[in-house]
Amino acid sequence: MQTKKISYQRQRFAPQIIAHVVWLYARFNLSLREVEELMLERGVELSYETIRRWTVKFGPLIAHALRRRQPRPGDVWHLDEVVVKIAGQSYWLWRAVDQHGVVLEEILRPRRDKRAARQLLIKLMKRWRFAPKRIITDKLRSYGAAKREVAPGLDHWSHKGLNNRAENSHLPFRTRERAMQGFRSPGGLQRFVPMKSATRNHFSVPARRRSALSIRYHRPEAFKMCEAAANVA
Repeated sequence: MQTKKISYQRQRFAPQIIAHVVWLYARFNLSLREVEELMLERGVELSYETIRRWTVKFGPLIAHALRRRQPRPGDVWHLDEVVVKIAGQSYWLWRAVDQHGVVLEEILRPRRDKRAARQLLIKLMKRWRFAPKRIITDKLRSYGAAKREVAPGLDHWSHKGLNNRAENSHLPFRTRERAMQGFRSPGGLQRFVPMKSATRNHFSVPARRRSALSIRYHRPEAFKMCEAAANVA
């Protein structure tokens, strides 16, 4: 199925500038005012509020296009959840990554229970259209209960020490959370994390390709992919 191309009609600035601003904000741990300053140094005068509106409007669209270009993931999925404080209330960000550290899915839920684990599993299998060879989780019983309802025959390893891959995937999110001084709303967080992860997936070099020459060729490929997703190629 063809992805609908992003339209920049009725925008004052060129599509290349808008896409570059959204990429800066999603790729690096920069505030809106820092992105504003970087663009001013390049001779482009923007307000931080304009940058915020662009990230809200075009960021999810670009992230969706990037996810559609993402190759088939590995067949071992690591699932984990991390608590996030928003306006004094606790939420749980549920995340799944494959054995290579590629983020597959993220959902924000108010509870850490079977229902949330079940929603994560269903969303994963619906999106990727296959069941993994194995899922690896910590010892939270909600995963086992959800797995028995969604995919009873699925191999499930539940052990704290085996799930470092998923736990490490929370580190970039925590770094960004501190840079932003927290998130203002659940909706804002749910819009932002797929945009951040989709961009990071394309620019993170797989472990098997981390030679200097491979990295040199990987980054131009990632830039071309982002330009195509943003419809500015």
